[in-house]
Amino acid sequence: MAAEGSFAAGEGAMQVLEELGRRAKDAALKLAVVNTETKNRALEEMADALRARREEILAANEEDRVAGRESGMSAALMDRLTLNEKRIEEMAVGLLEVATLPDPVGEIISGWRLPNGLEIQKVRVPLGVVGIIYEARPNVTVDAAGLCVKSGNAVILRGSSSAFRSNRTLTEIIAAAAEGAGLPAGCIQLVPLADRESAKALMRMHDYLDVLIPRGGAGLIRTVVEESMVPVIETGVGNCHTYVDASADLEMALRIVINAKCQRPGVCNAMETMLVHEAVAGEFLPRAAEALRERGVVLRGCPRTREILPDAEEASEEDWYEEYLDLILAVKVVGGVEEAIGHINRYGSKHSEAIITRDYTAARSFVTQVDAADVYVNASTRFTDGGQFGLGAEIGISTQKLHARGPMSLRELTSTKFIIYGDGQVRT
Repeated sequence: MAAEGSFAAGEGAMQVLEELGRRAKDAALKLAVVNTETKNRALEEMADALRARREEILAANEEDRVAGRESGMSAALMDRLTLNEKRIEEMAVGLLEVATLPDPVGEIISGWRLPNGLEIQKVRVPLGVVGIIYEARPNVTVDAAGLCVKSGNAVILRGSSSAFRSNRTLTEIIAAAAEGAGLPAGCIQLVPLADRESAKALMRMHDYLDVLIPRGGAGLIRTVVEESMVPVIETGVGNCHTYVDASADLEMALRIVINAKCQRPGVCNAMETMLVHEAVAGEFLPRAAEALRERGVVLRGCPRTREILPDAEEASEEDWYEEYLDLILAVKVVGGVEEAIGHINRYGSKHSEAIITRDYTAARSFVTQVDAADVYVNASTRFTDGGQFGLGAEIGISTQKLHARGPMSLRELTSTKFIIYGDGQVRT
């Protein structure tokens, strides 16, 4: 499902979704009071089930991959879709890591006593029922379910048609394991439809969903934000930049830009634009271009870049906004850190931005003035990830500013309530 566009929810899809919603709402009420030990045991059983049934998972994924190849799916999207034994093991390990994390539910955030004797506590509680619409990444099925289980939320998953067989198999396996470990039936569910009507129906389920999280391309996110009747936590498109400053260690800069662009180009924290200070552009750009082209990267440059790299394609205005998710890189020569900051704040998606510098003042200006959820000094943007941040798995990278920003892990999947203890006080 690339860009969703506008469409009407069919009655059939709505009936299916309402049944899922009723089951999820009932499960959420029960799951909210399940103890930490039971939730952790469920996560462990889910991990064991993934390992035990990996051949079944791989067979379902291969069916999706065959269909993807036949439909002309890009290499970057095929990489997102693909499961192998290593990635299945990573999903299992991710669940086990979530089991080791502190349970946020019931945490007392603050508390105080009023002069009238009332004792007030602000306590962390589950959101309730979380809906997730996502594209071509079956690992999201497991990551999202694990985080929702630990944070006490029921989850309704709606993946794309390109990964439908993989998602269905994964959900059946982990849902059965969770219920077998003592979690309520219906706490992990997959929408059994992959058409546009089912996505539209999920956006209309305000009686059942407490929050909806889109995870995918710009078209999907925009549609959900504009059309959903359910509160949305917006996960962001990743138009990420790396700025190589005049004082940068150029060997370090070369390692970082290669990693940020090439290690896995089809993900949201990969670098899409490289900015280079004019003082080092003549030395750095030829070296970077050679290394990037050896790895298959196509360069699109500004006029000053093309003076140094005549073989680079001409960058258009649209290129500065683009999330390529591919081995394509936009390159711009800038006059200094202020110009780099201005470019990022104009064209960036508020996801992840990096500066490579040995100048403390430049680094301070960059981290304080760049408007993004994650800002790096001398490190690759590829680290923007819940697991890499020590948060366990993540449900997405939020680029909005309300409730959650950056990698969304357990605490970001909770809300709060005030609990007030008295001994007969009345208001006068």
